[in-house]
Amino acid sequence: MSEQIKGLWCAVTTPIDASGSVDVGRLRDHTQWLFSEGVDGIVPFGTTGEGASFSSAERISVIGELLKSGISPDRIGLGVGMPALTETFSLTRSALSLGLTHCLVLPPYFYRDATDEGLEDYFSSYIDHVADDRLRMTLYHIPQVAGIGIPARTAGSLRKRYGKLVAGLKDSSGDFKQFQAFRAHAPEVAVTVGNEPDIMRAVAEGGAGTICGMANIVPRLVRALVDGTGDVEQMSAITAIFSGRPFVPTLKAIMAERSGQKDWLRVRPALREATDGTALVNRLKSITG
Repeated sequence: MSEQIKGLWCAVTTPIDASGSVDVGRLRDHTQWLFSEGVDGIVPFGTTGEGASFSSAERISVIGELLKSGISPDRIGLGVGMPALTETFSLTRSALSLGLTHCLVLPPYFYRDATDEGLEDYFSSYIDHVADDRLRMTLYHIPQVAGIGIPARTAGSLRKRYGKLVAGLKDSSGDFKQFQAFRAHAPEVAVTVGNEPDIMRAVAEGGAGTICGMANIVPRLVRALVDGTGDVEQMSAITAIFSGRPFVPTLKAIMAERSGQKDWLRVRPALREATDGTALVNRLKSITG
Protein backbone atom coordinates (compact mmCIF):
# COMPACT_ATOMS: atom_id res chain seq x y z
CA MET A 1 0.00 0.00 0.00
CA SER A 2 1.24 3.46 -0.91
CA GLU A 3 1.41 5.43 2.34
CA GLN A 4 1.29 8.94 0.82
CA ILE A 5 0.48 10.71 -2.41
CA LYS A 6 3.79 11.84 -3.90
CA GLY A 7 5.10 12.89 -7.30
CA LEU A 8 2.70 13.86 -10.08
CA TRP A 9 -0.98 13.13 -9.58
CA CYS A 10 -3.58 14.52 -11.95
CA ALA A 11 -6.74 16.14 -10.64
CA VAL A 12 -8.56 14.40 -13.44
CA THR A 13 -11.50 16.03 -15.16
CA THR A 14 -14.73 14.07 -15.63
CA PRO A 15 -16.01 13.28 -19.14
CA ILE A 16 -19.79 13.30 -19.43
CA ASP A 17 -21.86 11.43 -22.02
CA ALA A 18 -24.99 12.57 -23.85
CA SER A 19 -27.24 11.32 -21.04
CA GLY A 20 -25.38 13.38 -18.43
CA SER A 21 -23.67 10.37 -16.87
CA VAL A 22 -19.94 9.83 -16.49
CA ASP A 23 -18.37 8.52 -19.69
CA VAL A 24 -16.34 5.82 -17.99
CA GLY A 25 -14.70 4.57 -21.19
CA ARG A 26 -13.40 8.02 -22.04
CA LEU A 27 -12.18 8.51 -18.46
CA ARG A 28 -10.39 5.16 -18.58
CA ASP A 29 -8.70 6.00 -21.88
CA HIS A 30 -7.69 9.45 -20.62
CA THR A 31 -6.26 7.91 -17.46
CA GLN A 32 -4.20 5.40 -19.40
CA TRP A 33 -2.86 8.22 -21.58
CA LEU A 34 -1.93 10.20 -18.47
CA PHE A 35 -0.01 7.24 -17.09
CA SER A 36 1.84 6.87 -20.39
CA GLU A 37 2.83 10.55 -20.13
CA GLY A 38 4.47 10.18 -16.71
CA VAL A 39 1.56 10.74 -14.31
CA ASP A 40 1.82 8.67 -11.11
CA GLY A 41 -1.84 8.67 -10.11
CA ILE A 42 -5.23 10.30 -10.55
CA VAL A 43 -7.66 12.04 -8.24
CA PRO A 44 -11.22 11.81 -9.60
CA PHE A 45 -14.10 13.93 -8.32
CA GLY A 46 -12.09 16.75 -6.84
CA THR A 47 -12.56 20.37 -7.88
CA THR A 48 -11.33 19.81 -11.44
CA GLY A 49 -13.48 16.67 -11.63
CA GLU A 50 -16.68 18.61 -10.73
CA GLY A 51 -16.87 16.47 -7.60
CA ALA A 52 -19.62 18.50 -5.94
CA SER A 53 -21.89 17.63 -8.89
CA PHE A 54 -21.64 13.85 -8.45
CA SER A 55 -23.29 11.65 -5.84
CA SER A 56 -21.58 9.05 -3.70
CA ALA A 57 -23.18 6.27 -5.73
CA GLU A 58 -21.91 7.76 -8.99
CA ARG A 59 -18.39 8.13 -7.65
CA ILE A 60 -18.20 4.57 -6.36
CA SER A 61 -19.68 3.14 -9.56
CA VAL A 62 -17.04 4.92 -11.65
CA ILE A 63 -14.21 3.82 -9.37
CA GLY A 64 -15.42 0.24 -9.62
CA GLU A 65 -15.32 0.39 -13.41
CA LEU A 66 -11.83 1.90 -13.43
CA LEU A 67 -10.60 -0.87 -11.18
CA LYS A 68 -12.18 -3.51 -13.43
CA SER A 69 -10.22 -2.02 -16.35
CA GLY A 70 -6.98 -2.86 -14.55
CA ILE A 71 -6.09 0.47 -12.93
CA SER A 72 -4.47 -0.17 -9.56
CA PRO A 73 -6.27 1.21 -6.51
CA ASP A 74 -2.87 2.54 -5.33
CA ARG A 75 -3.01 4.99 -8.24
CA ILE A 76 -6.40 6.49 -7.36
CA GLY A 77 -7.10 9.08 -4.69
CA LEU A 78 -10.82 9.74 -4.40
CA GLY A 79 -12.39 13.09 -3.57
CA VAL A 80 -14.85 12.22 -0.78
CA GLY A 81 -15.83 15.57 0.75
CA MET A 82 -19.65 15.78 0.94
CA PRO A 83 -21.86 18.41 2.61
CA ALA A 84 -23.10 15.83 5.15
CA LEU A 85 -20.36 14.27 7.24
CA THR A 86 -22.28 10.98 7.43
CA GLU A 87 -22.17 10.75 3.62
CA THR A 88 -18.43 11.33 3.72
CA PHE A 89 -18.08 8.43 6.19
CA SER A 90 -20.14 6.16 3.96
CA LEU A 91 -18.36 7.11 0.74
CA THR A 92 -14.97 6.59 2.37
CA ARG A 93 -15.92 3.16 3.68
CA SER A 94 -17.12 2.18 0.21
CA ALA A 95 -13.85 3.35 -1.33
CA LEU A 96 -11.83 1.40 1.23
CA SER A 97 -13.89 -1.72 0.51
CA LEU A 98 -12.79 -1.45 -3.14
CA GLY A 99 -9.13 -1.32 -2.14
CA LEU A 100 -8.54 2.43 -2.29
CA THR A 101 -6.74 4.02 0.64
CA HIS A 102 -6.19 7.65 -0.45
CA CYS A 103 -9.16 9.93 0.19
CA LEU A 104 -9.14 13.72 -0.20
CA VAL A 105 -11.38 15.40 2.35
CA LEU A 106 -12.62 18.98 2.16
CA PRO A 107 -13.36 21.01 5.28
CA PRO A 108 -17.09 21.57 6.02
CA TYR A 109 -17.51 24.19 3.32
CA PHE A 110 -21.05 25.23 4.27
CA TYR A 111 -19.89 26.25 7.77
CA ARG A 112 -17.60 29.13 6.93
CA ASP A 113 -17.61 30.45 10.49
CA ALA A 114 -16.31 27.20 11.99
CA THR A 115 -13.55 27.75 14.55
CA ASP A 116 -10.16 26.06 14.41
CA GLU A 117 -11.33 23.77 17.21
CA GLY A 118 -14.51 22.98 15.31
CA LEU A 119 -12.52 22.06 12.22
CA GLU A 120 -10.35 19.70 14.22
CA ASP A 121 -13.53 18.15 15.67
CA TYR A 122 -14.82 17.67 12.12
CA PHE A 123 -11.79 15.80 10.82
CA SER A 124 -11.43 13.86 14.08
CA SER A 125 -15.03 12.73 13.78
CA TYR A 126 -14.37 11.65 10.22
CA ILE A 127 -11.37 9.51 11.16
CA ASP A 128 -13.04 8.06 14.25
CA HIS A 129 -16.21 7.08 12.42
CA VAL A 130 -14.44 5.61 9.39
CA ALA A 131 -12.46 3.59 11.94
CA ASP A 132 -10.22 1.82 9.46
CA ASP A 133 -6.43 1.70 9.72
CA ARG A 134 -6.18 1.40 5.93
CA LEU A 135 -7.28 5.02 5.52
CA ARG A 136 -4.70 7.50 4.28
CA MET A 137 -6.46 10.87 4.43
CA THR A 138 -5.29 13.88 2.46
CA LEU A 139 -6.66 17.15 3.83
CA TYR A 140 -7.83 19.43 1.02
CA HIS A 141 -7.07 23.14 1.49
CA ILE A 142 -8.73 25.27 -1.19
CA PRO A 143 -10.23 28.24 0.67
CA GLN A 144 -10.92 30.33 -2.44
CA VAL A 145 -13.43 27.68 -3.53
CA ALA A 146 -14.55 26.07 -0.28
CA GLY A 147 -14.85 29.37 1.55
CA ILE A 148 -13.00 27.91 4.51
CA GLY A 149 -9.45 26.66 4.85
CA ILE A 150 -7.51 24.28 7.05
CA PRO A 151 -5.26 25.97 9.62
CA ALA A 152 -1.68 24.75 9.63
CA ARG A 153 -1.83 24.11 13.37
CA THR A 154 -4.92 21.96 12.88
CA ALA A 155 -3.11 19.85 10.29
CA GLY A 156 -0.18 19.41 12.68
CA SER A 157 -2.42 18.52 15.59
CA LEU A 158 -4.34 15.92 13.58
CA ARG A 159 -1.09 14.30 12.45
CA LYS A 160 0.10 14.08 16.05
CA ARG A 161 -3.19 12.50 17.14
CA TYR A 162 -3.69 10.06 14.28
CA GLY A 163 -0.26 9.48 12.79
CA LYS A 164 -0.13 7.93 9.33
CA LEU A 165 -3.92 8.09 8.89
CA VAL A 166 -3.37 11.82 8.25
CA ALA A 167 -1.07 11.12 5.33
CA GLY A 168 -1.18 14.24 3.20
CA LEU A 169 -2.44 17.72 2.55
CA LYS A 170 -3.22 19.28 -0.79
CA ASP A 171 -2.57 23.02 -0.71
CA SER A 172 -4.44 24.66 -3.58
CA SER A 173 -4.41 28.15 -2.06
CA GLY A 174 -1.69 29.45 -4.38
CA ASP A 175 -0.14 31.14 -1.33
CA PHE A 176 3.41 29.86 -0.92
CA LYS A 177 3.63 31.15 2.65
CA GLN A 178 0.70 28.89 3.44
CA PHE A 179 2.58 25.93 1.98
CA GLN A 180 5.55 26.78 4.18
CA ALA A 181 3.28 26.99 7.23
CA PHE A 182 1.93 23.52 6.52
CA ARG A 183 5.47 22.18 6.20
CA ALA A 184 6.47 23.85 9.48
CA HIS A 185 3.50 22.63 11.53
CA ALA A 186 3.07 19.20 9.92
CA PRO A 187 6.50 18.15 8.64
CA GLU A 188 5.58 14.45 8.42
CA VAL A 189 2.55 15.14 6.23
CA ALA A 190 3.06 14.87 2.46
CA VAL A 191 2.14 18.36 1.28
CA THR A 192 1.30 18.63 -2.42
CA VAL A 193 0.56 21.89 -4.21
CA GLY A 194 -2.16 22.61 -6.73
CA ASN A 195 -0.68 25.82 -8.14
CA GLU A 196 1.59 24.63 -10.94
CA PRO A 197 4.09 27.52 -10.99
CA ASP A 198 4.88 26.71 -7.33
CA ILE A 199 5.68 23.02 -7.91
CA MET A 200 9.42 23.19 -8.44
CA ARG A 201 10.02 25.54 -5.50
CA ALA A 202 7.73 23.50 -3.26
CA VAL A 203 9.52 20.23 -4.04
CA ALA A 204 12.85 21.93 -3.34
CA GLU A 205 11.52 22.93 0.10
CA GLY A 206 10.34 19.45 1.05
CA GLY A 207 6.99 19.26 -0.72
CA ALA A 208 5.72 15.90 -1.93
CA GLY A 209 4.82 16.97 -5.46
CA THR A 210 1.51 18.02 -6.98
CA ILE A 211 -2.12 17.13 -7.50
CA CYS A 212 -3.09 19.49 -10.29
CA GLY A 213 -5.45 20.10 -13.18
CA MET A 214 -2.91 21.17 -15.80
CA ALA A 215 -1.66 17.60 -15.91
CA ASN A 216 -4.78 16.85 -17.96
CA ILE A 217 -3.35 18.80 -20.91
CA VAL A 218 0.42 19.20 -20.39
CA PRO A 219 1.47 16.26 -18.22
CA ARG A 220 5.06 16.15 -19.43
CA LEU A 221 5.59 19.81 -18.65
CA VAL A 222 4.20 19.29 -15.15
CA ARG A 223 6.35 16.16 -14.74
CA ALA A 224 9.43 18.24 -15.51
CA LEU A 225 8.49 20.68 -12.75
CA VAL A 226 8.16 17.83 -10.25
CA ASP A 227 11.53 16.49 -11.38
CA GLY A 228 13.19 19.89 -10.99
CA THR A 229 13.88 20.46 -14.69
CA GLY A 230 10.78 22.39 -15.75
CA ASP A 231 10.18 25.90 -17.02
CA VAL A 232 8.29 27.93 -14.42
CA GLU A 233 7.78 30.92 -16.71
CA GLN A 234 6.28 28.70 -19.39
CA MET A 235 3.91 27.13 -16.88
CA SER A 236 2.92 30.56 -15.58
CA ALA A 237 2.05 31.57 -19.14
CA ILE A 238 -0.08 28.43 -19.55
CA THR A 239 -1.98 29.02 -16.32
CA ALA A 240 -2.59 32.64 -17.41
CA ILE A 241 -4.77 31.29 -20.23
CA PHE A 242 -7.28 30.34 -17.53
CA SER A 243 -7.19 33.68 -15.72
CA GLY A 244 -10.64 35.21 -15.28
CA ARG A 245 -12.33 32.18 -16.83
CA PRO A 246 -14.21 29.21 -15.32
CA PHE A 247 -11.48 26.62 -15.02
CA VAL A 248 -13.26 23.36 -15.81
CA PRO A 249 -15.11 24.47 -19.00
CA THR A 250 -11.88 26.07 -20.25
CA LEU A 251 -9.89 22.91 -19.59
CA LYS A 252 -12.51 20.75 -21.30
CA ALA A 253 -12.65 23.07 -24.31
CA ILE A 254 -8.90 22.64 -24.79
CA MET A 255 -9.19 18.88 -24.43
CA ALA A 256 -12.07 18.71 -26.91
CA GLU A 257 -10.27 20.82 -29.50
CA ARG A 258 -6.97 19.00 -29.26
CA SER A 259 -8.50 15.52 -29.33
CA GLY A 260 -11.23 16.23 -31.87
CA GLN A 261 -13.67 14.70 -29.37
CA LYS A 262 -16.36 17.32 -28.84
CA ASP A 263 -17.99 15.23 -26.12
CA TRP A 264 -15.26 16.51 -23.80
CA LEU A 265 -17.05 19.88 -23.80
CA ARG A 266 -19.90 18.65 -21.61
CA VAL A 267 -20.13 19.90 -18.03
CA ARG A 268 -22.81 19.56 -15.39
CA PRO A 269 -24.96 22.56 -14.44
CA ALA A 270 -24.42 25.20 -13.19
CA LEU A 271 -21.30 25.23 -15.37
CA ARG A 272 -21.67 26.10 -19.06
CA GLU A 273 -19.66 24.79 -21.99
CA ALA A 274 -16.87 27.00 -23.33
CA THR A 275 -17.14 27.66 -27.08
CA ASP A 276 -13.73 29.10 -27.97
CA GLY A 277 -11.61 25.96 -27.96
CA THR A 278 -9.77 26.82 -31.17
CA ALA A 279 -8.56 30.15 -29.82
CA LEU A 280 -7.57 28.56 -26.52
CA VAL A 281 -5.54 25.83 -28.21
CA ASN A 282 -3.83 28.40 -30.42
CA ARG A 283 -2.78 30.30 -27.32
CA LEU A 284 -1.50 27.09 -25.78
CA LYS A 285 0.46 26.23 -28.92
CA SER A 286 2.05 29.67 -28.95
CA ILE A 287 3.47 28.92 -25.49
CA THR A 288 4.42 25.27 -25.84
CA GLY A 289 5.52 25.30 -29.49
